[in-house]
Amino acid sequence: MDFDHNAVVAFSKSWGLFYLMAFFVCVLVYAFWPSNRARFDRAKHSILDRDDTPWQK
Repeated sequence: MDFDHNAVVAFSKSWGLFYLMAFFVCVLVYAFWPSNRARFDRAKHSILDRDDTPWQK
């Protein structure tokens, strides 16, 4: 099978949407998985825990 530009474009038009939808669903599952909740809560609060005062020389 010869892969020219038109064949690649046709493949990406037909299967690219399904690939991106599957990737999006995987990201959502990872983000809302119950065992990852503690990791995301820690990341959410870690920025505020470091320095809460202005920088001093």
